[in-house]
Amino acid sequence: MTLSTVQTANVVKQWDADFYREYIRDNRFARYQGTDVNSIIQLKEDLTKKPGDALTLSLVAALSGAGVTGNALLEGAEEAMLNYGHQITIQAYRNAVALTEWEEQKTAMGLRKAAKPILKEWAMQLNKTHILNALGSVRATAGTIVNYGSATEAQKDQWLQANLDRVLFGATLNNTDGSGGDGGGADHSDSLLAIANTEKLTAAQVSLYKRMAKRADPIIRPVRVNGDEEWYVLFVDSLAYRDLKADLKSTLADARERGKGNPLFTDGDITYDGVIIREIPEIASLGGVGDSGATISPVYLCGAQALGHVIGKRWASVTEERDYKFVNGVAVAGFFGIEKLFFNAKQHGVLTGYVAAAADA
Repeated sequence: MTLSTVQTANVVKQWDADFYREYIRDNRFARYQGTDVNSIIQLKEDLTKKPGDALTLSLVAALSGAGVTGNALLEGAEEAMLNYGHQITIQAYRNAVALTEWEEQKTAMGLRKAAKPILKEWAMQLNKTHILNALGSVRATAGTIVNYGSATEAQKDQWLQANLDRVLFGATLNNTDGSGGDGGGADHSDSLLAIANTEKLTAAQVSLYKRMAKRADPIIRPVRVNGDEEWYVLFVDSLAYRDLKADLKSTLADARERGKGNPLFTDGDITYDGVIIREIPEIASLGGVGDSGATISPVYLCGAQALGHVIGKRWASVTEERDYKFVNGVAVAGFFGIEKLFFNAKQHGVLTGYVAAAADA
């Protein structure tokens, strides 16, 4: 009898597929990612099936006109359907490890077994970094999207001017310097300076974020789950999360640690007033940029189509043998791009807040 054997090439392909699935599943933002327009992070894999280094996501605003009534003529009174295309460019990302046969001789751990978790963790961290950078990014008048840490004050001012209805500094709308004080338009740094160290994240602010999102033009659309439930998700750092929990406890506000049957929930989440508050420890503080040096943290209220994630190539592994098979290497590569979606100059599905969040004493 001749028995069939599994070829090495087939084993490699199976490992590739498992790697990609774990990368998506274990990602901290995975439950907020999906392929439809109801997802906070909209995933598009069109470029895995056809060539190209960029993909345009089409955004359409809701109609706001009154229409006509009675015998009034509709012809000639049609409403323009506002639409905008946001193009996301993908990039190739790769990393690898290599080990000599002599080093492998010293351990019972095989190269692929050792490399898999390390490269997987690297890919997950890279994905998370891109998402966090996208959440904080600003769009200048010229249309360029810039990471917050790299943006100039002029670019931040231009972004703020275009997003006055979806940015909140501290606890009140009055903190926003929309005139610049010098006639030069909105001033981002002056608005940060208006935040007192007492303006921590509270239940009242969460409700204000939600009201602002619903009043924004165009509206920041909530995510629908279980048919007709409408939810927003607020991503906050650990210090802002700490302050919110303390406020909820002191005010005896109606909040829950976890909701059943809702795919947006995860262990440790807080829900309040239709908003899921999700702790993301990696959100970076802005430092002492508030009033009297108050430490400020950004928070992000997200609705549907907040970010776009375009994949051109799923994460895949490649092995290499060289130097007469003495050196063995394994690499991973993926082609993708992640950006905050903008409708013209306005961030489509994100409301940005800034709160005081002092370090633990």
